[in-house]
Amino acid sequence: MAETKVLVIDSNESQARVLETLLRFLDLEPVLIQSLSQMGEALQVTPLEWLAVIVSSDSVLNEGTNLVESLRSLRMRPPVIHLSSDGLPKIADTTGDISWFHLEAPVKQRRLSAVLAQIRALRGDQPAQVRAHRFRPSGESPAMHDVHRLIEQVAPFDANVLLLGESGTGKEMAARHIHELSRRADQPFVPVNCGAIPADLLESELFGHEKGAFTGALSTRLGRFEFAEGGTLFLDEIGDMSLQMQVKLLRVLQERSFERVGSNRTIRCDVRIIAATHRDLESAIGDGQFREDLFYRLNVFPVQMPPLRDRLEDLPVLIEFLVERQMRGGGKGIRFAPDALACLSRNFWPGNVRELANLLERLAILFPGKLIGAADLPPTYRGQPAAASVVAGKWLLSEERAERAVAAIAEVAPRPDESEKSLPRGGLDLKDHLCAIEVGLIRQALDEADGTVAEAARLLRMRRTTLVEKLRKYRMTA
Repeated sequence: MAETKVLVIDSNESQARVLETLLRFLDLEPVLIQSLSQMGEALQVTPLEWLAVIVSSDSVLNEGTNLVESLRSLRMRPPVIHLSSDGLPKIADTTGDISWFHLEAPVKQRRLSAVLAQIRALRGDQPAQVRAHRFRPSGESPAMHDVHRLIEQVAPFDANVLLLGESGTGKEMAARHIHELSRRADQPFVPVNCGAIPADLLESELFGHEKGAFTGALSTRLGRFEFAEGGTLFLDEIGDMSLQMQVKLLRVLQERSFERVGSNRTIRCDVRIIAATHRDLESAIGDGQFREDLFYRLNVFPVQMPPLRDRLEDLPVLIEFLVERQMRGGGKGIRFAPDALACLSRNFWPGNVRELANLLERLAILFPGKLIGAADLPPTYRGQPAAASVVAGKWLLSEERAERAVAAIAEVAPRPDESEKSLPRGGLDLKDHLCAIEVGLIRQALDEADGTVAEAARLLRMRRTTLVEKLRKYRMTA
């Protein structure tokens, strides 16, 4: 079975970090160790097979015999890529039962990518099918069934896809799933966060630049469009792109060609575009912040990713998936008692699946390998009211949806009282309870207002200065 993990053995930390950055850019998951003695333990952290072992440390290369023996002691024997500054192989497997690939150091991205593709081909793997299953967004609720159906319908075509939905709903995972189900699956998937790159650098990041094109351009640099050639370019947070860059992106979508910054040579490109945003682009068009012609170019096939509060039935599946992922990364598994699951099923989840993942990671650190009860949850999560809440006249969580989520978890007992004002068995700390409700409502208002404090204060019917004081009191950020 193909995997995306690559083991890097290098005692030179700075050199290993360069390799780590390169591998992550190739959509791989590097694991760094410094000596041969750590290899066996590292490879057996998970039962999944590894794509390759990269050896670039001279001290390890000189212990070729021990390296071969260590590999043969394993149930699976990943291929070895070893780097040599003089271009000459320093180790070899005379029996031929381990594959060796030799590259000259410092390694170039294209050469490494070609070797990794060769490894996949020689092993007879079907990485697209394997990865497609792993990147499939978790959930079997009606809302997610619709998402899966749309993804499977559009994946075989080259149509542009626009993924819509709140932050943390899994838009990038959906984009990867589309890519892995497409005919481009064996070509690169290149993500770009348009909101994280300064506007004046985004053009160079997307299209590349020539040496001397601007101050600091000491060499020619390929852009993300060239790296994604034949594959998929994922433009995340497209709603944050400047109007100037929107014009240039529109031309690429229309002409299927571009020029590097500082060059007049036209480069043809064969790239599928998947874009994503949490913003309302139609409103942005009305406000003059987004080009209407670009919107229609991107919005060929829209897919709406549902917020977690609209698919609370998926909580058990999501928790299982996220806990297993933590365990594969070396963490210890956690379990939830019925009362804790009941609390989670009645939360609003403004941060969606990302918020759930962060909570599980925090709990795994605090209570490794233990059973989590309601009392172990942060106050914000154990203090959520069971019945519906209203902010600015908008229903946040219906009782019916909460009941469906609880019913999906077989171990959870029915709530003793359906009343929002009822006192739980054993009582509660009223001060903590009220603070938790206040924090939850502030977080929801900030999410509704896209982090704008003044707008959140209006939704909460309070002065902006009062809200700022409360944010400071609870150590919250907008």
